[in-house]
Amino acid sequence: MDEVASAFTSSPSSSIVANYALVSAIVALAVAQSIKFFSSWFKEGRCTIRLLVGSGGMPCSHSATVTALAAAIGFQEGLGGPLFATAFVLACVVIYDATGVRLQAGRQAEVLNRIIYELPAQHPLAENIPLRELLGHTPLQVIIGGLLGLVIAAIGHLIIMSL
Repeated sequence: MDEVASAFTSSPSSSIVANYALVSAIVALAVAQSIKFFSSWFKEGRCTIRLLVGSGGMPCSHSATVTALAAAIGFQEGLGGPLFATAFVLACVVIYDATGVRLQAGRQAEVLNRIIYELPAQHPLAENIPLRELLGHTPLQVIIGGLLGLVIAAIGHLIIMSL
């Protein structure tokens, strides 16, 4: 228990706030979600708070987050260790899920919503709440998210190296 407490109270160089990989991942997530929010605001002229926490859209915050994490670990620990290997495999799984499974689930939701919309009003399923359609990402959204994560991790690395 003392180890957990010391992670939050010890010297700044060993605190959770100084964890370069974690900070890179969180910053990448925040930047990607903010880009979605502000681009929607400029395009549509209205604020959609759901875009700050929701999935789908450009850029892919999932790929930005895991790419920033893996890149930061690679910059800090090198590419040959098990820590980078773990982060890299995690990033691959998350990116595959975003472009594969979740993208297809969103497309299926779109088809099901159309079918339910066309049902007669007296049908028991006609009252169903529409399914969320924006679940996954296109390959371009994932690539842009990954590049964003890589850039954020590289900037963080350059900042750390200059200190």
